[in-house]
Amino acid sequence: MNVPVVALIGRPNVGKSALFNRLVDSDSAIVSEEAGTTRDRHFARAQWNGRDFWLVDTGGIAEDSRLPMDLEIRRQVDEAIAEADLVMFVLDAKVGVHPSDAKIVDLLRESQKPWLVVANKVDDPNSTDFYEFYNLGLGDPIPVSATNGKGSGDLLDIVAEKIPEVVSPADEQLHVAVIGRPNVGKSSFVNKLLGEDRLVVSDVAGTTRDAIDTPMKYHGRDLVFIDTAGLRRQARVEDGVEFYSGLRTRRAIERADICVLLIDATEGLHNQDLKIAHMAWDAGRGLIMVVNKWDIKEEKGDKSAAHLQRDAGEKAPFLKFVPWIFTSALTGQRVNKVLDVILEVEAERKKRIPTSEVNEGLHGLLARRQPPQAAGREVKLNYATQVSVAPPTIAVFGNAPDLVAEHYLRFLHNGFRELWGFTGSPLLIVLRRKAAA
Repeated sequence: MNVPVVALIGRPNVGKSALFNRLVDSDSAIVSEEAGTTRDRHFARAQWNGRDFWLVDTGGIAEDSRLPMDLEIRRQVDEAIAEADLVMFVLDAKVGVHPSDAKIVDLLRESQKPWLVVANKVDDPNSTDFYEFYNLGLGDPIPVSATNGKGSGDLLDIVAEKIPEVVSPADEQLHVAVIGRPNVGKSSFVNKLLGEDRLVVSDVAGTTRDAIDTPMKYHGRDLVFIDTAGLRRQARVEDGVEFYSGLRTRRAIERADICVLLIDATEGLHNQDLKIAHMAWDAGRGLIMVVNKWDIKEEKGDKSAAHLQRDAGEKAPFLKFVPWIFTSALTGQRVNKVLDVILEVEAERKKRIPTSEVNEGLHGLLARRQPPQAAGREVKLNYATQVSVAPPTIAVFGNAPDLVAEHYLRFLHNGFRELWGFTGSPLLIVLRRKAAA
């Protein structure tokens, strides 16, 4: 990436995620009193005074912890610092200097990256609570309050001065949400695509709680992968953090162009998988079904790919129009093929059929089967045109659109797909009344 990166680091519970949300003017990072809520690097694009940059939220650096998750968070923080053009060291002004802050100071100095010292939770601009941070020897602390926004503009002014000015790329970004139930291998899958361990991977279900934006470039296209927290049935969502995590996953689907739904091959197709697929499809997003851990099924001699697709199509007919890829995030088997399919589905979503061809297709279908007639009234369909893309939408005009039977709409839908595909994308048909002559 040629867009500068600014990383937030600090101890747990100093308000990094709250400050992240304030600076990017969103609530994309989960904020909780529970220490350790943020576990992955969390990217978001920000702009201030004409300067574009990526802001990165990181997990809190625990004091001398040897727990596997804390060690993994520390590794993620190290990588975030390595990528950063500017580091913001966030401290809690209400707590003051903490013994473990000195170790983070050493970490900053070893990195040799430019830094800012940010004293968070300074709600009163006249407060002198943050003065003791001068003792760290890192320069002037900048007082802010992530809660009420005081000082955030001044902080962004300094950030804009410190980062290099870069012209933002003109290419449109393609957002891809990686969705699915917890612990089906979503983070491992994204890491394999990126060729590096960008996301925390753990056998503990629910390791990923935020929706993480991770950019990459493929065949000249700017892709942004959103690795999301697994969606569980609502009855199993017990704590507040996991509830908001699921909510953000749904919002990630809403802001994605294409959704990649991962299924665990060793567990088969669950009803929850179908619900998530419906969620993405009903939102008008492109959809790709990826069956992960397929190497384990093949080791057992199980070649039931066609059976799995057939079973899914019977339970959710729209899945017949969706690409299926059988992969292994562990071995990398067919993982890179997903990138090509993503671009193919995007092309299908944005495919536009000329009006003359749409009309010809409609009349061909009418020649095969006329719409059922309503009691005492003739139902006619006269012409059609594609009115939008992403998802493709075809308007069919007739004399009595409200009398066209649902099963005949399915006939038109299947007929249009036979002609033009629109693979991996919902196809919408809207019925409109023909204008009076």
